Amino acid sequence: MSEPGSDASRRGRRRPVVPSAPAHPRAERYRQLRMPYTPWRVMSEDRVEALHRAALGILEVEGVRVLSSAARARYRAAGALVDEGSGLVRLDRGLVAECLAQAPRTFTLHSRNPARHVALDNTAVSFGPVSGAPNVMDLEGGRRAGTLVDYANGVRLCQAFDVMHVLGAFTEPQDVPVQVRQLEMVHAQLTLSDKIPHVYSRGSAQIADCFEQIRIAYGLSPEQFRDTPCTYTIINTNSPRVLDAPMADGIVDFALAGQVQMITPFTLAGAMAPVTIAGALTLAHAETLAGLTLAQIARPGAPVVYGSFTSNVDMKSGSPAFGTPEYVKAQIGAGQMARHVGLPWRSSNATASNSPDAQCAYESQMSLWGALVGGANFVLHAAGWLESGLSASYEKFILDIEQLQMLAEVMQPLGVTDDDFGLDAISEAGPAGHFFGTQHTMARYRDAFYAPIVSDWRNYGAWSGDGARSATERAAGVWRATLDSFEAPALDPAVAEALEAFRRRRSEEGGAPPAG
Repeated sequence: MSEPGSDASRRGRRRPVVPSAPAHPRAERYRQLRMPYTPWRVMSEDRVEALHRAALGILEVEGVRVLSSAARARYRAAGALVDEGSGLVRLDRGLVAECLAQAPRTFTLHSRNPARHVALDNTAVSFGPVSGAPNVMDLEGGRRAGTLVDYANGVRLCQAFDVMHVLGAFTEPQDVPVQVRQLEMVHAQLTLSDKIPHVYSRGSAQIADCFEQIRIAYGLSPEQFRDTPCTYTIINTNSPRVLDAPMADGIVDFALAGQVQMITPFTLAGAMAPVTIAGALTLAHAETLAGLTLAQIARPGAPVVYGSFTSNVDMKSGSPAFGTPEYVKAQIGAGQMARHVGLPWRSSNATASNSPDAQCAYESQMSLWGALVGGANFVLHAAGWLESGLSASYEKFILDIEQLQMLAEVMQPLGVTDDDFGLDAISEAGPAGHFFGTQHTMARYRDAFYAPIVSDWRNYGAWSGDGARSATERAAGVWRATLDSFEAPALDPAVAEALEAFRRRRSEEGGAPPAG
């Protein structure tokens, strides 16, 4: 098997690169984004409080089924009512309120490169890539099972664009046995990027391996690691009202290690949740609070992000639908609930389209705007998501990067100094004149406006004479050029050697199977 960092690994199945647009220059102002606008609302404050109380009632009366006996024991020790026969855990609202008060309102995810730290608070905005897709897709190779080559390419693409703030599980490398897969994935993240790594919650043994790799890369003692959030995981509840063993144990493992967990119910209105968006939000809120309570029971002050992934289904087929008006309303509502309990909020960029086409573009645009006007602090699946999350698309990744960079520009402060008013230029151009040659324009034209990496603004003749390529075809040229010019960030040779030694040793020992 080729190493993720090797030339053979990088090229994989791709043909030699064709002439295309160069990779976008790094834009450091995209690294720490802040939302300057007031979030939208879909509920009045009294209805937000009513929804919160309704969710607390669900936890008190109906409870949540927890499939981990160890997690149930922790709940019981904290005062929750636990029925071992059914696995149901009922949480008193006083216990939930106590745990909510212990959760930090702001914290920072630390990179091994301090310039790439990510703040998580009520105005910060950060983006992560598509994660967990079993398949990958591109114009040349079509749709196929994800490999370690593809996974490593996803890390490279994330590293190449500053608007992508953290790493993720771009695709499942299905050519790697599951018991050692986590070793290869984290090794690729730590050797090909200096951004914040992602870890799956697939059992305590696998999590421990991943934590040790990250600790080696960061040069942290076990005690320092517990006090330095530097990786994150996604905790998904099984809606309605089930917390399975790997997720429950993952909550505890991440809490005890002081690492960030984003507790995210997946509630589809009409399928795994009530058909109303308000009902789906109520159920999701209850499930998130149940997970947060367990995290704070395990370690008061554990960093937790309020996650949401609520949408609707196509009532004709039962298939998930994304980028819908209902999805946008659910995002805005979830943002209100996250702010109500004072936690950073995670949302998503999702589409049900099966190809990088017009449908994927407008559904993603709806999803991204819903997240941002709703006040999202972390947007997962922000680049590359296709086919309702079943595929990671190389071309879609680049199309999304274009959108994200444009949105990042929208977040930049508007210049409104006296000089920005351009009074001298207006005088110099005169009536019926133009501003191309004014001193005001000449001093600013090089970086006055956003420079796209995909959009083609030439006239029809110039565009058709250059091959009449679609945006998707142009995006293919960008990702190939980006991978071809990629250079991994510097890594201390001793650290690289230690990481390789750990990966090799644990692989030879058989790794660790995922939790059942």
